[in-house]
Parts: sequence; C-alpha cells; structure tokens
Amino acid sequence: MTIRIGNAPCSWGVEFANDERNPTWQSVLEQCAGAGYKGIELGPVGFMPEDPAILKDALAQHDLELIGGVVFRAFHDPQAWDDVMDGSVRTCKALVAHGAEHLVLIDSISPRRAPTAGRANEAEQMDAAEWKAYVERIRTIAKMGAEEYGLTVGIHAHAAGFMDFEPELERLLEEVDESILKICFDTGHHSYAGFDPVAFMKRHMDRISYMHFKDIDPAVKQQVIANRTGFYDACGQGIFCNLGQGDVDFDAVRQVLLDVGFEGWCTVEQDCDPTLPGTPLEDAQANREYLESIGFN
Repeated sequence: MTIRIGNAPCSWGVEFANDERNPTWQSVLEQCAGAGYKGIELGPVGFMPEDPAILKDALAQHDLELIGGVVFRAFHDPQAWDDVMDGSVRTCKALVAHGAEHLVLIDSISPRRAPTAGRANEAEQMDAAEWKAYVERIRTIAKMGAEEYGLTVGIHAHAAGFMDFEPELERLLEEVDESILKICFDTGHHSYAGFDPVAFMKRHMDRISYMHFKDIDPAVKQQVIANRTGFYDACGQGIFCNLGQGDVDFDAVRQVLLDVGFEGWCTVEQDCDPTLPGTPLEDAQANREYLESIGFN
C-alpha cells in the first residue's frame, strides 16, 4: 500500500484566488516543499499560474507533484451557474495539463446555511424541486470532469454549504452514479458537522477516492456552534488545529485506510485566516511530523 501525503494552499490562508491578503504562489510552493511534502493542490483556480509552462517549471523546481484541484463555487445557486462552469472548466484544464488526478467539488457557503453550521437538526433544507436541480448541477460537472477530462471526481462536504451533513451527503451518493462521482472525504468538516469521521469511512471506503486530513479543536467547535459563528471567523478562532491536537482519531483513520489497502494521496488542509499573524510553515512541518509519528511515511 502506498499513501502519499500532500498539502494545499488553504493551509497558507488561500481561499480565493484574487484575495489581496494571499501569500505569493511561489512562497506557498517553496514552503510546502520545505515542510517535507511532495505534492500540492492547485488551490482556487487563478491563484497559481494558468500558463502550464510557468507552473510546470515551478513545480519541478520544488520537486512537487500537482495532486488535484477544488471547485469551491455556489452549486446551490442557479444564478451562479456560469461561475460554477467557469471555475470547473478552468480547473479541469489546469489539472489535465499537469497530469493531476483529483477534481474536488464543494458547494460554497450559503447565507441560508451559515448560521446552522454544526447544527444538523436546525439546518434549512432545499425543497424537492430545488434539490433535484442542485443534484443535476453537481452531476453535470462530475460527468464533465470524469468523461471529458478523465479525472477522478469527488464530492466534498463543507461546513455552511448545502452539502454539509452526513444524511445529505449519503442522499447525493445514492442519486449520482459512482462511475462519475466519488468522495473526497474531509475528516475535519465531518467532525465540524457533528458526525463521526471514522464511522463514515468504514461504511463508505469503497467510494472514497481521495482524503483531506483536517483536525478540529473540540473546545473551539463547541463555542462557534453555540455562538453561530461564521465559518471564516471560526477559522480565525482556530477551529482547525494542528493534526493530532483535536477530536479526529487519526490512528483510527490510518487503520481504516490500511484495512482496505487504500492507495493514493491524503492532503493536509489546515484552513487559516490570512489576516492573522501565524506560522503556516511551522504548522505544515508539525503536521507532517505528526503523520510520520503515527506511521504515515
């Protein structure tokens, strides 16, 4: 079994491509490699150069492989379809240009769901017609990524979007064929949502194609859920702590992966607030060392 450990630009606070607070893409590559990782995600399309030649040379300089890319757009909003399609096509083209495998689909944060992140029993649900159209938008992008670009497409649950809680994720999996849509499983978001990541993995490893490693500080989680704190404010309060310091049992996560002979990338994601003083490089190094200490080499 070969498990490879990567990292992602969100660990340096990069959530949106044109955010003036972002570090440079060059510094992210340099620090990712310096922390001991051999792979990195694309980040929001447009953050790294879309000219394949430029990015290819930079990746080679740092001995990094491009793992995949995330389409973090408003799948829940029919008026945002052009933006969803634009982000999806550009991401697909970038991944193919660099031989990356994983296209990750995330429904971005909705004002209708933001106040109930972590509160599954209170969260607003779509009506039948809205859900049907929502699923069809996800299916359309998944089919494009899988069939037109040859990528492995995974759905990723995310706090404060309409694909957040375990029941709606499992409902989607029943309605979209596995041949075009698998799971990018994020341990931290599953815990944030109030569910057991390890239990979900045991039920669905046959469909999990890619992993995001994220940990959750249980004290901060309790506080932000009680206060209905917005997602990015929760990031600023440190809800995503270093791996091994939160409530995700990574020893058990590793054992589930071993039991099924999982092969491929597991990517560290430690979302942080780019406006706050922090140490992304030190966190990235600590996370790599922690994973090595529990058997991820």
